[in-house]
Amino acid sequence: MSAERQVAIVGMAGVFPTCHSLENFSEKLFSDQSLIRNWELATLYGKNIRSTVAGYVNLSEMHLDVIMSTLVKDYPETYIDNLARIPAINLATADIGSIWAMIASIEAIRMAGWEAKEVKSEKTGVIIGSGGAGNTILRPGWNNFFELGIKSRTIGSHTIDRSMGYREAANVSCLIKSKGVCESIISACATGLGNIGYAYRLIKFGIQDRIIAGGIEETSIETFIGFDAMQVLSKGFTATESSRPFDKNRNGFVCSFGAGIIALEELAQARARGANILAVIDGYHNNSDGDGNMFAPSFSGQQRLWQGLMNDSGKQDKQNQKPDVVKVHGTSTPAGDAIELLSVVDFMGTDNYHLSAPKSQFGHMLGAAGAVECITALLMLREQKVSPCLNSANLNTEPEPFQLNADWLGPVEPLAAYRQLIPQKTVSKEINKIVCLNYGFGGTNSAISLSKFRA
Repeated sequence: MSAERQVAIVGMAGVFPTCHSLENFSEKLFSDQSLIRNWELATLYGKNIRSTVAGYVNLSEMHLDVIMSTLVKDYPETYIDNLARIPAINLATADIGSIWAMIASIEAIRMAGWEAKEVKSEKTGVIIGSGGAGNTILRPGWNNFFELGIKSRTIGSHTIDRSMGYREAANVSCLIKSKGVCESIISACATGLGNIGYAYRLIKFGIQDRIIAGGIEETSIETFIGFDAMQVLSKGFTATESSRPFDKNRNGFVCSFGAGIIALEELAQARARGANILAVIDGYHNNSDGDGNMFAPSFSGQQRLWQGLMNDSGKQDKQNQKPDVVKVHGTSTPAGDAIELLSVVDFMGTDNYHLSAPKSQFGHMLGAAGAVECITALLMLREQKVSPCLNSANLNTEPEPFQLNADWLGPVEPLAAYRQLIPQKTVSKEINKIVCLNYGFGGTNSAISLSKFRA
């Protein structure tokens, strides 16, 4: 195996709130639009739910219908694809997120230009995961058994495969009939980028030549309720103003849903067949904070993440590696945004780059976040535009409380000192390199560096 192989991205596709295609998603991103809206389903629960806004995708927007069980209350027996993209036999083993994964995988493969013999090769893998369980299948299934007393066989034979941990990867692999690696990397809100990073390593070290990779988070009121119970969701703003990374008045993230799938290929092979190369992956690194805290961000963990990414990129001169854009995790939480901004500034300085905060436009897609935001970065490279940080109108002019601690070793200026890094509208500029950052519960951190391909 050789560590000298380079990895290209040759295809991308996804499922995005309020958008009917990748191009529609790109158009909305760079025209400074928000994809967040009031969620009627959340409002049905009145004061039992604090937040009622989300970046959700419904069945009709994906041209899907559901057939509900006549034996099991509120149980989706199967789905119908009104555009005939997915065969019925594959729909029978899939929840909504798996259907999204299959649709996006087909589109990414089409963009990549892979032939059937390449897709079905032992050198083609599938690495796709999601942050949550198959809640829309599990909840009615178990409720009918435990609360309503129906027999287990009445639920049907597909509850397990429609809710198992790697259901999206399994469904995609069965659909495209790939013979290589089929796995899921589950790492909370770093899942999407973690799957892409793992795929990159498999190709870099010669284990696979091509991989379909990414992250999914299906629309689920159960997931929404779970985060609402933690009191970490945004409230008190209009829908389009709810996600506000770095803003002084931020009070939580917007729970959102979607899918991001990219097609990766060994660079020399992609070039030899004349593929349209969207970007080259310079390096990937992931680590853990190591401080024992499940939720709080870690400045030292993010410092080590930056250094690990630079080491993996294989260059010694830090100046030459500096990106033109840093795509931040930027959830809109009080603690997370401040630590992240200061960790970026600590490594990058304060000049010659911009921050992009995609969650300000479409919210936090949880397990899909890293993958959809990687697609956002690829679109920034393509369009030579920096997507904005909406609603970041007022940055704190006073130091954060932790900056006043005697053991704080990071930048001491307040967030307002870095206003110039955070555009509130789309910025056109030359972009050759973008670093994407994503973090998750359990102290997991991921970073990937993407460069514009130059023959």
